[in-house]
Amino acid sequence: MEWIIAVAIKVVVIFTWALMTVLYITLLERKESAVIQDRIGANRAAVLGLRLNGFFQPFADALKMFFKEDYTPPFVDKPFYFLAPIIALFFALVPVGAIPVADSITLFGRDFPLSVIGSNVGVVLILSLLSLAIYGVIFGGYGSRNKYGLIGGMRATAQIISYEVALGLSIVGVLMVFPSLNLNEIVHMQNRYILGGWVPLWGIILQPLAAILFLIAGMAENKRVPFDLPEGESEIIGYFLEYSGMKFGMFFVGDFVEVLLLAALFTTFFLGGYNFPWLFADGFHFPWGTDLALSPVAVRIVQFITFNIKLWFMIWFLLLVRWTYPRYRYDQLMDLGWKSLIPLSILNILITAAVMVVIK
Repeated sequence: MEWIIAVAIKVVVIFTWALMTVLYITLLERKESAVIQDRIGANRAAVLGLRLNGFFQPFADALKMFFKEDYTPPFVDKPFYFLAPIIALFFALVPVGAIPVADSITLFGRDFPLSVIGSNVGVVLILSLLSLAIYGVIFGGYGSRNKYGLIGGMRATAQIISYEVALGLSIVGVLMVFPSLNLNEIVHMQNRYILGGWVPLWGIILQPLAAILFLIAGMAENKRVPFDLPEGESEIIGYFLEYSGMKFGMFFVGDFVEVLLLAALFTTFFLGGYNFPWLFADGFHFPWGTDLALSPVAVRIVQFITFNIKLWFMIWFLLLVRWTYPRYRYDQLMDLGWKSLIPLSILNILITAAVMVVIK
């Protein structure tokens, strides 16, 4: 019973945190685009006369989306049409539960990882779930019985399959350096230091090329500018063209969940995850010889705050790219994946293997 209670608490807390983060990603995007375009941005929603510079705007947007008219065209293929947004959101949200936001804690005499899915093959699990999200896209295009929606679904399918190859290959170099499929263990391995304890061995230090390739491939998987060819509003080919109300809202939220997931994965693989410099299980051990003991609870709080700071930095960067670069042509998109990212990912694997052989 204690185990069930602990797992239930983790599920509620972590997914509530994830959904609240997604809500405020929408606000950050509106504010960031406003700064770039020399506007104020969303700031009109108020509670009891308080606007707080748009703090309540995400909740107003969610309520508006929830109560918008939900129209189903009579010509759609209903099983595929209704399944598509559910699949798209489900397989984007569930992998977030495998991301460790802090080190394990002990409850009721058991060791509980601070992730909903504490799997020893977490990397494989996340990649497997993300590969299934493609069905939401193709079902949406096909089930709409609209030729423009179908073209968008086909574009998205080709794009996701292409960049999944580059995404997976870019992670191989990381797994060679940190030989584990358990995300928590990968984070632990990044809590090592060189040069007298001053430089942490984060993934971005050991695998800089893999970090760049992973980030580009992840943005393409996310299907947002500059890789938003499956939507292409100016070409009217979005795979969710025939969707409205909350069905469209699920596609919309799914895109922002993928932004969260990409930022969280990049933080975990390349930025040390929840590791704060010189923070260990019993507190701080600074390279100049000073120690600062902390309780296990305090250590977890610092780790959780550290993870969120790194996460929001990456989210800010992803939104900056989205509002800065123009859209690729479709042939440029496919060339980038197959002719640049995949060969570079293979080259990175070979270089990593050569260096590891020489070092050993």
